Amino acid sequence: MSTPSSTSQQLRWLCACYFFFFSILGTMIPYLGVFFENRGFNPQEIGFLLAILMATRIVAPNVWAKVADRTGMRAELVKMGAFAAALAYLSFFYHGGFVYMALSLALYTFFWNAILAQLEVITLETLGENASRYGQIRSFGSIGYICLVVGAGFAIGQWGTEVLPYIGLALFTGMLLSALPLPANRAVRPAGQERLPLKWTKPIVWFMISAMLLQMSAGPFYGFFVLYLKQAGYSESSAGIFVALGAMAEIVMFMFAPRLLGRYGVNTLLIVSIGMTCLRWLLVAFGVDSVLWLGFSQLLHAFTFGLTHAASIQFVHRHFDANHRSQGQALYASLSFGVGGALGTWVCGYIWGDGSGAVWSWVFAAGCAFAAMLAVCFIPRDKPSVAAHTA
Repeated sequence: MSTPSSTSQQLRWLCACYFFFFSILGTMIPYLGVFFENRGFNPQEIGFLLAILMATRIVAPNVWAKVADRTGMRAELVKMGAFAAALAYLSFFYHGGFVYMALSLALYTFFWNAILAQLEVITLETLGENASRYGQIRSFGSIGYICLVVGAGFAIGQWGTEVLPYIGLALFTGMLLSALPLPANRAVRPAGQERLPLKWTKPIVWFMISAMLLQMSAGPFYGFFVLYLKQAGYSESSAGIFVALGAMAEIVMFMFAPRLLGRYGVNTLLIVSIGMTCLRWLLVAFGVDSVLWLGFSQLLHAFTFGLTHAASIQFVHRHFDANHRSQGQALYASLSFGVGGALGTWVCGYIWGDGSGAVWSWVFAAGCAFAAMLAVCFIPRDKPSVAAHTA
């Protein structure tokens, strides 16, 4: 059993893990599209390559979750994943063709995408009854995202897109060094307790459908936001500042999320947040020429990801028992960020075309968000008091 001091130390290392994990995300998501464009790939190829980044979330988290739930080796899997991802990332330095780049992406993102679900479970189990502090721990990931979105944007402006692999390697190394001190506290199932199969209840089914549609709506943001802003006359560094603005709004929302969840409950906040997401994509579609409207649309990231994610983590942790928590987090990651993100990015690559269909890719995103909001309406409502005390 962990002492308070050892728990505090473990939480500090978890904060560092979140920082580096989302720093990597802040480097790859906004700038990989520009990176691939400068290496000579066309929009359809870029959309396919970025879809690989999302698609590995479909397989990797579920494979590792089964191992984690059966063995309890969650911290060990985080360390193994960080090491393998850092090693595999070295392949990214070579100037290969489309097939080579697709294989390189598939290899290192397979290990990288397997880490987050285990981090979520470790964090929530470490916090225990203080699970409302999750937002404070997770906010370090948003801080890392901001630092690298802005930093990488200025670095690319100064030295070009080929600086990206060097930044990525440093971050993968930092992720590995932060994971190594995590204690190997295995989750042990009580003797004689039978491991029951996962039940797909009505709340879980509708939640997963909504999460998948919501991440489909984020497809153009993941793959083409910086290219879209460049097309509108903004620089990479300016685009980085806009993305960082959204992440700052997300951090603020994480601080207020426990209070909001306690007062309004998961269902209501998901409906409001996804509705705000629909509005956000319409503002990006038709207000990109206005710095004011574009900045406001980025502030809505507090709802698109901040509040939505906090509510979703609460939902998953409550609806999956201790024997299926890794699997629950993995399903959430793979079906939403994996299936949804990959489909959204891939479809938007075709809608985008030569750039003439850019606006319609955001209209498509708004439609997906609206459908996600409708799906939440079919989830049986939870009492706010329950949500307030459950991670």
